[in-house]
Amino acid sequence: MSRSLYAVNQSADARGSISVYDIDEGHRLIRTIQTVPSIGDVRGVAASAATGKLYVAYQDVSGIGMIYCLNIYSDEILWNRAVDPGVDRLAINPDGQLLYVPTWEGGSTDHLNVVDAASGEVVRKVYFSNRSHDTQYPLSGPVFQETKANDGSGNYLYLIDPGSFAVLRVGPYSGILGPYAVDSTSVYAVNNVANLWGMQVANLKTGQIITASIPDHPPGDAGLLHGIGWTPDQTEVWQNSTGSDPHVYVWDMLNPLAPLLKERLTLKVGQGSHWLIFAIMGDYGYVAPNKNSTDGTEIFDARTYTSVGVIGSSEDLLEIDFLKEKISQVGDDGDERPAGIYLGPTFANLPVEVWNH
Repeated sequence: MSRSLYAVNQSADARGSISVYDIDEGHRLIRTIQTVPSIGDVRGVAASAATGKLYVAYQDVSGIGMIYCLNIYSDEILWNRAVDPGVDRLAINPDGQLLYVPTWEGGSTDHLNVVDAASGEVVRKVYFSNRSHDTQYPLSGPVFQETKANDGSGNYLYLIDPGSFAVLRVGPYSGILGPYAVDSTSVYAVNNVANLWGMQVANLKTGQIITASIPDHPPGDAGLLHGIGWTPDQTEVWQNSTGSDPHVYVWDMLNPLAPLLKERLTLKVGQGSHWLIFAIMGDYGYVAPNKNSTDGTEIFDARTYTSVGVIGSSEDLLEIDFLKEKISQVGDDGDERPAGIYLGPTFANLPVEVWNH
C-alpha cells in the first residue's frame, strides 16, 4: 500500500494547486497538480474512494463561491462551477454521491446546500442557522455542522440525519463554536469555543458539556483558538492556539469528560496555527500555519511529539491510500479517518434538542 498526502496549496503563488507527497518516503514531493485559475481563498477539500474524485471548495478572486472536481486517477478537472450563495469547508457522503456544502461563515443564508457530486448541481437545502462554516461526515455519522451566527444559534453544534435531513442540536456552549472534531463512535465532540483558553467537550448521548481550561495560557483574550482533532486511536486531542501563540496543546482523553493537558508542542515558525489533521494510521500530525500564510505546514511524529519536517503551506489536506493502483481509503480534512458506511446512532437514541427552524 502507498500513502499519499494531497495538500491544496494556500500561499499566493500556488493557491488552489494540489501538491502530492509520499508519506512513507519522508513526505517527498511527488508532483504538483495545476487545477483552475483565479482562486482567491481555499475553503475546504473532500474526496471519495468509491468514485475516485476529489473536491475543493474555494472563493474566486471576486469572492464567488466555487467547487472544482478532480479525477484522482488522471488529475483531470471534471467540472468547476459556482455554488450559490457561497461555500465553506465541505463534507462528502460515504458512497461519494452527495456533497454537504455550508454557505460560508461570512454569509447570511440560513442553510447548507446538498450538492450532486457528479454534476455540482444543488439538489436540496437544509435549513438551521446562518453563517454555516465547517461540515463533517465522520465514519460513524451523522452529518455535523457549526456556524458563526451571533444571534445565539452559533452556540450550538448541529447534527443532520443523512437520510431524513432532520436537524438536531447540542448545546448551548459557552460561546460561538469554532473548529470541532468528533470521536470514532460519534459519542464525544471536542470544540474550540470563542473566548475560551481551552476546549469544551460534549457527550452527544446525554447532552452534557464540560470545559477543559489550559493552565498558564498566554496573556490576553483567547479570541478563537483554531484547529482541533482526535488522534486516530482516540487517546489524545490536539488543539491549536491563537494566531500568535506558537503552541499546540495535547490533551489526554482517557476520560473524555475529564481531559488532562499532557504536552505543549512548540512550532518552529514561531507563530500560531490555523488547522490540524493526522495521518490515518496516526503516526503523523500536520499543523497548518495561519490562513493563507507562506509558512509551511509542520509535520510532527505523533507518538514522540518531535517535529520531523515541513511541507508547503496548506490547511486543506487529506490522505489518499492506494493498493495495486486503486484507491483503498481516503481521509478527510476535518479528522483524518477513512471513509466508510454510516454506522452512527439513530436520532431516536440521542437526547438532544430537536431544532425546528
